[in-house]
Amino acid sequence: MNTQDYIESGILEEYALGLLSEVERAEVERRAAESPEIRQELATIAAALESYAQAHTHTPPAGMRERVLAGWQAAIHQEAPSSAAPAGPATEPVVRQLVPEAEAPAARFSWLMAASVALLLFSAAANLVLYNRWKDAETSLVIAQSEQARVATTMQAVNKSLASRTAELSVLRSDEFKSIELAGMPAAPTAKARVLYNAATKAVFVDVRNLPAPPAGKQYQLWALDQGKPVDAGMLAATTTAGDSLQQMKDIGSAQAFAMTVEPEGGSQNPTMETLTVLGKF
Repeated sequence: MNTQDYIESGILEEYALGLLSEVERAEVERRAAESPEIRQELATIAAALESYAQAHTHTPPAGMRERVLAGWQAAIHQEAPSSAAPAGPATEPVVRQLVPEAEAPAARFSWLMAASVALLLFSAAANLVLYNRWKDAETSLVIAQSEQARVATTMQAVNKSLASRTAELSVLRSDEFKSIELAGMPAAPTAKARVLYNAATKAVFVDVRNLPAPPAGKQYQLWALDQGKPVDAGMLAATTTAGDSLQQMKDIGSAQAFAMTVEPEGGSQNPTMETLTVLGKF
């Protein structure tokens, strides 16, 4: 491996960080003693690691910088050993490990990076779980509010119906209302209805027992007959026609009879006698 490839292999960085075995360190020191380029690269790496350590680790012990620089100076001025020279005792390492392995900046940085990534992933997972729970809670709240609104609407309808039924019952049980039975006429022989009339308050209620469904665009109209003259007493709602409930009609001051005819929707000024359906007298 030539010098440039050796420098670019990354082994010099591992040497400076103390990550090599004894044999590998010896090989680096041998080549550094023989090559100015390798010695220069080691010096550059050492300076970079020293800057990194100063920026990211605790202040190094006093005198460490001088010892490192002294080691580099000795390595730079050391001459390559002669091939004929007898083997002697092992020489001083050209470059010493800059920091203990347990406190190597790169190892510490890698550990901190791994811990940061793990913490970030854990935080993202926790946030996702919390977000999903929040969305579920929000959905449940919307459903609960919708259900509450539906129940409230239903209760209002029930209360309204109950109040209406209570009012109807009070009318039916009141002695102040006189009941007038309306019998079917030739146009509808089986038709039946009754009118509840309060002479004191002039209130009029209609209770349908059986009425044929009116044709499309038509509606039943109640008439009060006073001295033989028909007086409009109001239009019957579809629910009333179906016999669903009592319906309060227009107040009538005086009447001797009541009748119903089929009229155009909205009513007529005068009854259509051909459609006379029911009639009843006091």
